[in-house]
Amino acid sequence: MISTERLILRPFEQKDLNDLYDYLKSIHINCFSDMKANTLEEAKKALKERIESNFEFLAITLKENGKVIGEIFAGKEPIGMQTVEEADTYSPCWLLNESYQGKGYAFEAAKAFFDHLFYNLNARRVFAFVEDYNTPSRRLCEKLSMRYEGCFKEYVSFVNDENGNPIYENTMQYAILKKEWDALKK
Repeated sequence: MISTERLILRPFEQKDLNDLYDYLKSIHINCFSDMKANTLEEAKKALKERIESNFEFLAITLKENGKVIGEIFAGKEPIGMQTVEEADTYSPCWLLNESYQGKGYAFEAAKAFFDHLFYNLNARRVFAFVEDYNTPSRRLCEKLSMRYEGCFKEYVSFVNDENGNPIYENTMQYAILKKEWDALKK
């Protein structure tokens, strides 16, 4: 469990179903399209996956009332791309209920989560992929002092057009090293 001024980041629990469904049913960022839950049954399956996940998969909850307003998780460099030296590299993702966006919750959660990655899991490097049209996540990366490392043109497709053809997206990469994170604390 991770505690901040207004939030608690904790593992998902059975009681989180309705809050999870509330934000999974309204996903509109393509990279999360496979996480969208159109029914309560799909949300139940998603909750089970989060509870059983091996990821650092945490619910973002309001400290005042325990409401789940989003999630944050991190995976290691994908298997097959990882070398022994990269075993200390994490890629976080965040997803926030749109009713709670623009209030600083994502920054507060991500900052605490980065501390967790660097100081508890001994991360050396943290990087994030962000679609070029996802301005809020791009701003969050910049607010976290992550370095813009480049843009992969037509890098990946998460959805298809009306004819079934893949829609390729431009993906930006941001990163920060532990020594850079440490320097921010001084």
